[in-house]
Amino acid sequence: MSISIPDDRRIYAVGDIHGMRLPLLDLLSKIDNDIKGNVQDPEMAHLVFLGDYVDRGTDSKAVLDLLTSDLPAPATFLAGNHEQTLLRFLLEPEIVDQWRYFGGLETLTSYGVDVKEVRIGRGFAAARDAFVERLPQSHLRFFQHLQPSAESGEYFFCHAGVRPGVPLDRQDPRDLMWIREEFLNFDGPFEKTIVHGHTPGEEVYIGRHRINVDTGAYATRKLSAICLSGPSRRAISSG
Repeated sequence: MSISIPDDRRIYAVGDIHGMRLPLLDLLSKIDNDIKGNVQDPEMAHLVFLGDYVDRGTDSKAVLDLLTSDLPAPATFLAGNHEQTLLRFLLEPEIVDQWRYFGGLETLTSYGVDVKEVRIGRGFAAARDAFVERLPQSHLRFFQHLQPSAESGEYFFCHAGVRPGVPLDRQDPRDLMWIREEFLNFDGPFEKTIVHGHTPGEEVYIGRHRINVDTGAYATRKLSAICLSGPSRRAISSG
């Protein structure tokens, strides 16, 4: 049985960016060229970003500058676990003592926050206050309005995956951002094909029931997307 999206749609689902500006620029250029070369009506094209825009890489602020400016097509932005942690930091500055171990300090540094005190386990509130002062309102609105999931045709898009046995319209937002083994180890079908990131692999994984678009850009400089058009499924990567 073929799996497809509506005939009036061509979707480019983009994996975890993690503060990698140059791979993002390269991938957006390739998507733009793909749209111009293969889409008769540009309004058919739509981007879905699967979350984790920040952390680990050194250019999180520059990535947000790009994502909040002109893109090759209209876009839907989904929430990742790293964005959830960033928003928690605004309310609970002590969370940075955990966040610093998975890329938070790189994000703060990209916004011009001095993190020397945080590195030695103190100055959490001062770092939060400095971040709030330097965070553009357009970036704050971006983080606050991220969606937990999206759907088109026979595809369901989320950051991390879904909990097996739970209807897609009843999934816990935390699972959509954080789940891993319970989802990845499940070999049965879902209501729709799940398109996700969160767990990096060497290549885009296109399986029977799920598609993983995370190719570990922060470590490999390879940022990937999956192009979905009718029954076609085709990977595009930077580099």
